[in-house]
Amino acid sequence: MVMTQDRRSFIRALAATAGAASPFTPAIARALEIDAHRRTGTLQDVAHVVILTQENRSFDHYFGTMRGVRGFGDRFAIPAAPLPGAPQRTVLVQPNEFAQAEPALIAPFRLDTSTDFRLYRPLGTPHGFTDSQAAWDNGRMGAWPHSKRNHAMAHFTREDLPFQYALAEAFTLCDAYHCALHLSTNPNRLYIWTGTHDPLAKGNGPAIDNGYDTLDADPRKHGGYAWTTYPERLMAAGIGFQIYQDMADNFSDNPLAGFRRYRAARTASDAAEALLARRTMTTRSLDDLKQDVMDSKLPEVSWIVAPAAMSEHPGASTPLQGADYTARVLDALTANPDVWARTVLLINFDENDGLFDHVPPPAPPARVEGRVLGGTTIPADDEYHAHSQGAEDAAYLGRPYGLGMRVPLYVVSPWSVGGHVASEVFDHTSVLRFLEARFGVREPNISAWRRAVCGDLTSCFDFRAPDTVSFMASLPGTTQLSQRAARLEEIPPPLPARLTAPVQESGLRRRRPTPYRLDALLTREDGRAALRFANHGTERAAVFHVHDMARLHEAPARYTVGAGQELAHPLPATGETADIFVTGPNGFHRRLNGRADVFSASLVERAGKAKALRIMNVATVPQTIAITDRAYGAAPRQIVLQPGAARSVPIDLAASHGWYDWQIAAGGQSWRMAGHVEDGRDSFSDPAAGGPGPLELSR
Repeated sequence: MVMTQDRRSFIRALAATAGAASPFTPAIARALEIDAHRRTGTLQDVAHVVILTQENRSFDHYFGTMRGVRGFGDRFAIPAAPLPGAPQRTVLVQPNEFAQAEPALIAPFRLDTSTDFRLYRPLGTPHGFTDSQAAWDNGRMGAWPHSKRNHAMAHFTREDLPFQYALAEAFTLCDAYHCALHLSTNPNRLYIWTGTHDPLAKGNGPAIDNGYDTLDADPRKHGGYAWTTYPERLMAAGIGFQIYQDMADNFSDNPLAGFRRYRAARTASDAAEALLARRTMTTRSLDDLKQDVMDSKLPEVSWIVAPAAMSEHPGASTPLQGADYTARVLDALTANPDVWARTVLLINFDENDGLFDHVPPPAPPARVEGRVLGGTTIPADDEYHAHSQGAEDAAYLGRPYGLGMRVPLYVVSPWSVGGHVASEVFDHTSVLRFLEARFGVREPNISAWRRAVCGDLTSCFDFRAPDTVSFMASLPGTTQLSQRAARLEEIPPPLPARLTAPVQESGLRRRRPTPYRLDALLTREDGRAALRFANHGTERAAVFHVHDMARLHEAPARYTVGAGQELAHPLPATGETADIFVTGPNGFHRRLNGRADVFSASLVERAGKAKALRIMNVATVPQTIAITDRAYGAAPRQIVLQPGAARSVPIDLAASHGWYDWQIAAGGQSWRMAGHVEDGRDSFSDPAAGGPGPLELSR
């Protein structure tokens, strides 16, 4: 059980262990100590939203070993095509980028900075459009190092990232937040500031490189992008905003520099244009941010762009420098308690660099040689690469753009205290959706598919309940470590001598509710067996990934099923066997092994709780059906069903905090069903997760 205590007693306990701390160590403690301004107990109590976007880290790279998140101990890591020496591998096992090199197979491996401090600055990895599409491989993800290099499999642990882990333990960490695209910095940042990269080429897009990331760059000779941005919409609505940055060193990370209007606004005589330029194209430092906070002049919406050395970008920066910069931002925002009491700080990363993450991102169906692999109930034609920008990317025409790989998102505010994990699917458009929800300024650039699949971040908060905080022994300092890291040079990290599973911490984590109510049923469609995906939720679409274990060299089928809707995946003809591996959001998993025409099983939910497994004998002979709990200790059961008969088998998920993992078998058919049942309230992470990552698939 996670220990909790009220915020002020936590701070007093913390003070006794802090010792000789760096100047910015108190920033997290001060943020925890300041009570939320609860006027209405709703989202409307938020007065300020601040967005700090850092550079190029995947979720697994930072948090794959953290307890209570979907990390390396994921029991349902997806299958990958067989390799010599790994015929039943998961995507945690990857081939060496060099043929005949040793080790032949690589799993995620630690950058052990306790033995070599230089590993805080390993070599960077490729992260353009073509190499990113090749590594994702339409959802197969089975040869990552060939496109991203061997050291893309490297990761850190709690011991290496004390500040990042402390921040996640104090506030809320999202483990299903994705970058927008399999692409580089500028196109992904366009989604944070505009909700799109113009896939239909209506405003001089699509943006698939960093060519327009500075004010004077014009590589395609069109003068800049021409679609409307969110700051323009805020200004039209009378909502205040500001970008805090150093124009002499913002690492070319302000994507508005690529737009015609902003380029012209720098020299415009019109007062409105001059104001737009002043808010977006001028230098406003962290000292200015702090002064604005102290003067109670922080605008409703702020973006912060770090200098290169503090950006956390591999090569140019390090996690230690990024930690110091984040601590300085938090120090500025908490300088005035009355302001922080009404502020939300969102800290995300624009893309994953080439760094590996094991979770397949939700995406529209693959289109391969005239076939659609899967289906969608949500329009998605504007989510595909349809306008080539040159010979290299032409090979990927017809590919879905995203979602991209997972990246970290910390939700830091007085309403997100407590060390929670949030597992609803989000992407960069979710940041704009949160601003929409709070300030009422809609961003029409966001596609229908993303609006359906990705949430608006409001589930990361509790605006009503008293604040509690997960217990931490101490908080790390940042300044001295940052200064030491700044002197490092890039080095190639050494590979482990042999294939070794990465290990995730075990233990529970408090968990925010998600909107998912999902199931999958074995049915008959048009006279043949089918797997029918059902989304019983009312808020969010879900993407199901379907891997045919006999055809793992093919792209998986993907089904986007809108709220309250269903879609069916065809199965082999009656009497034939199949091995189908399915994943979805929120830990959802189903696996069919063997025949599909013996029985059907589904969850029976009432009042947000799973009450029973409903099992029906669809065969023509009686069946003895075995029910086994694969993870949580329930006693095995058997039932006998006559042809056409059905029975509801009661289940109790209280001890497992709503998590289930049942294997049901009879007559040559095995059906595994796992996931989490939501009741609209906070719960806990999967008690069975953690430990060594699964290098091989389990049955």
